[in-house]
Amino acid sequence: MLSIYSQVLGLFLYFPEDKSEYIPAAITCIIFLAAAFLTMRLIIKVSRREAQKAKEIEDRIIKERKI
Repeated sequence: MLSIYSQVLGLFLYFPEDKSEYIPAAITCIIFLAAAFLTMRLIIKVSRREAQKAKEIEDRIIKERKI
């Protein structure tokens, strides 16, 4: 059973002799990591803004109920 998994995984593993073939993969990885980081920062920023709006609405509703 283990030999079947080894053969299947062996089809997808490729280690080139010329290490310059890793450069495009590294560049692509860096680009996607940077995009993921920026997207996460954007999500956090929007989330904080929405939380602040919700807090303001909540405070306004509480004030209206007290009056």
